[in-house]
Amino acid sequence: MIEINMETWKRKEHFQFFKNVAYPIYNICFDVDVTKLLQYTKESQLSFHLAMVFLTTSALNQIENFKYRLRGETVVLHEFLTPSFADLGKGDDLFKMVTVEMENTMKRFIEKAVYKSANQKDYFVVSDFANRDDFVFYSSLPWITFTSIDHTINLKKEDAIPRVSWGKYYRHGEVVLMPFNIQVNHLFVDGVHLGKFKEILDDKLSHPNS
Repeated sequence: MIEINMETWKRKEHFQFFKNVAYPIYNICFDVDVTKLLQYTKESQLSFHLAMVFLTTSALNQIENFKYRLRGETVVLHEFLTPSFADLGKGDDLFKMVTVEMENTMKRFIEKAVYKSANQKDYFVVSDFANRDDFVFYSSLPWITFTSIDHTINLKKEDAIPRVSWGKYYRHGEVVLMPFNIQVNHLFVDGVHLGKFKEILDDKLSHPNS
């Protein structure tokens, strides 16, 4: 993590503009093609949900703007983002938040995430979140094919942790599509960055085993 020098930061004007906005947080929804990822996870007997967490975090980690955070008056840039995802135990209707450090491969990440979730007894492990803001928060809705969604937030306009959700996938002609949502903060993330993110994510979904 590094501290940003505001005097030389090229985003300074945009940051200050949106810092004066009462609510700079916004959402966007779009469909993603998960045809190849579904096929790959089924053939490899891997969790589709955890594969999505891995690929999405990997895509976000490639774009600097998603890794900025505001601490008081100081802007910091994290080297990597860490996924924290909602997970339901078998036969349970109460989710737990599971935080897992990223790995270089999808298979290794999924193995670690499955183990962490299976052995985590508490719904919320406070120590996992203490003094950290390098997260991406995930909550999927595999029961609903939504077209719009909002996230629970604490109304602190400096909150720049991305929130990601996806819904129930559906067949559209020869492909399988899935609604995808991401919430970001305009302090750091503009539409062009979301466009770059979607382009990277689409490529990863098309080549899940690369």
